[in-house]
Amino acid sequence: MFTALLDTCVLWPDLQRDFLLSLAIEGMYRPVWSSVVLEELEYEQRTKLIERGDEPDEATKRARHLIEQVRQHFDDAEVSGWEGLEGTYGLPDPDDEHLVAAAVVANAGAIITLNVRDLPPDKLPHGLQVLSPTEFAANTVSLDPVRACIAVAAIAKRSGRMGRIQTEEDILEILNRRYGMTSAVGMMRQAVAETLHLRPPQPRVSESEPQSNVQGLPTE
Repeated sequence: MFTALLDTCVLWPDLQRDFLLSLAIEGMYRPVWSSVVLEELEYEQRTKLIERGDEPDEATKRARHLIEQVRQHFDDAEVSGWEGLEGTYGLPDPDDEHLVAAAVVANAGAIITLNVRDLPPDKLPHGLQVLSPTEFAANTVSLDPVRACIAVAAIAKRSGRMGRIQTEEDILEILNRRYGMTSAVGMMRQAVAETLHLRPPQPRVSESEPQSNVQGLPTE
């Protein structure tokens, strides 16, 4: 299975994080990260919640809970033993060294980040790519668009707990419009259309027969 290291900037946006991690739950790739990524994510999540109106104590509690949930559901994703490699790659920003070091230890095929400029190819070990989240989403969805649709359906089912209820189409539209995942969304919409086209037609209820309501009783 392809292994990808997710940077903090990829995990920070809520729906993007939920979508990418839901793809992983469906077995479409294996996500990994360093302890530094989770520390940064907790800090950035707390800051975001305060900016949205949460009290500092509540924001701290919610941000900590997010990290606990991530660790619980992906208990093998946090890479250990990378510290000895940090500082050996000569990156433009030394603070990004943990990304490459953890990716190498995890035998990851790619680092998923928006910070492409500070991870130049000539500084990276052979075979390690740097991909934007839009590129990675398109590559991953292309493996099995139907399974990716199942991931979106799971997000829709979970919605409403902290915000408004979202349909699968709502989620696809946000991924397309806000996060620029046009290619991935197009493949998923095509998969949905093909599934609907292949679905056998439902038999029509005879006009002479009473239709049943949800209780199994005939309607008047």
